[in-house]
Amino acid sequence: MLFAWDTMHIAQFIISLLLIIGLYGFLFLMYSKIVKRLAGYLLVSISFAAVLLCFIFNLIYVFIACVGLTVVGVTITLFTNLGDLRQFLANPFKGSRVKSGKMEVEKIYNRELLYKTIEKAVISLSKSRTGAIMTFEKNTSLQDVIKNGVAVRAPVSAELLVTIFYPGTRLHDGAVVIHGNEIVAASVFYTPTTKPFAGKYGSRHRAALGISEISDSVTVVVSEETGRISFAVNGQLDPVDQESFLRVFENYMDGVTE
Repeated sequence: MLFAWDTMHIAQFIISLLLIIGLYGFLFLMYSKIVKRLAGYLLVSISFAAVLLCFIFNLIYVFIACVGLTVVGVTITLFTNLGDLRQFLANPFKGSRVKSGKMEVEKIYNRELLYKTIEKAVISLSKSRTGAIMTFEKNTSLQDVIKNGVAVRAPVSAELLVTIFYPGTRLHDGAVVIHGNEIVAASVFYTPTTKPFAGKYGSRHRAALGISEISDSVTVVVSEETGRISFAVNGQLDPVDQESFLRVFENYMDGVTE
């Protein structure tokens, strides 16, 4: 026969395949922020499986390579989930209850009322020419980004948002991050975009574009100089008037592009 594979050949084929998948998992982990945690878990699982197979079939050189890959995968996974690890070590039994409660809140909140509340706050800030930047978290977790801000954990209200951005208050600099119907954090600072673009834009607009380039979030910016309202989504800046704000905001939040 052209291909007469015994047990050893089959084992080496399986292990080689696992190493290839593990390598692509590693690259995927490095270059995709959206699913880095999932890729990290997948890489570690595959690596452990490969190490076990190497041990069973006594493949010493492949075993050494698999051990090295496993160590790399575990290290990267720990670093990419450092914030969650700290929270778990501080209170190992807190996570599941918080997550469950958060899901329940997201199920019952009135989205239409929430959007109108945001509209009220944004138009008020626009009319008073109060600079503001609000980021609405979607599928991409912003947990690593909001660590430099101040935790708020309060229900969304127009009055609270206007107060946060009022000049002179401790939290008015930086962005507010909103998840569902909760203001998660305020005074959050983003890495500004390095992309050149036409027009006169300040640090808020560049920061908003920066966060939109690394996540699927929707960010609303109110200009302090003109009161102009803009959306930063997918690395693009989209100015909008007050009358169209609610419709455009709903479209962006629902993933509808015009």
